[in-house]
Amino acid sequence: MLLDFSTLSKSAVYHTLTQVVIPRPVAWVLSEHENGELNLAPFSYFAPVCSEPPLIMISVGYKPDGTPKDTCVNIQERGHFVVHIASSDLAGVMTQTSAVLPAGESEVSKSGLETTDFEGFSLPRVLGPSVAMACTCYKIDTIGPGNQNLIFGQVERVWVDDQVVEVSDSGRINIGAKAIDPLGRMGGGEYSTLGEVIDIPRPK
Repeated sequence: MLLDFSTLSKSAVYHTLTQVVIPRPVAWVLSEHENGELNLAPFSYFAPVCSEPPLIMISVGYKPDGTPKDTCVNIQERGHFVVHIASSDLAGVMTQTSAVLPAGESEVSKSGLETTDFEGFSLPRVLGPSVAMACTCYKIDTIGPGNQNLIFGQVERVWVDDQVVEVSDSGRINIGAKAIDPLGRMGGGEYSTLGEVIDIPRPK
């Protein structure tokens, strides 16, 4: 089968891309509404894109009614957010936070999640995930006729649960992927877990 994207609708293109670019990491993004409530939503158009400065990118669309998603508005207006990497046991509650709520209502409160202080940062982090990245907005680019928003976040600090960290004799920090147990986004309502992890040395 050959799919010519020039002949497909936007929704068909999205449906196809999300089934062939797999698995995708999921950014579980906490941001702050102007009323002080905490917004929390997952995004799988997400990747690290630069090491100097340390940047991650999240691609954010619009709500079904055509209004901007709260995550984008909050980051644009306040400039700070926290990206979590959720583990498989959080798949259900993470998916619940993708529901569209009125602006200013908190997915954190609605889902029964708890937060804790993120040392040295203005926002808290969600309790549960083993990884949280404190980010400030580096820039937001708007692309395409559908005005997709590419949010570039500069990672200021990373919190990692001590239980998933090992320090080698040389002092190198090794973060255990299997211990983090990250979710991978597939197509439709499907997610993947790590399963077997293979280690292949790079050529010298």
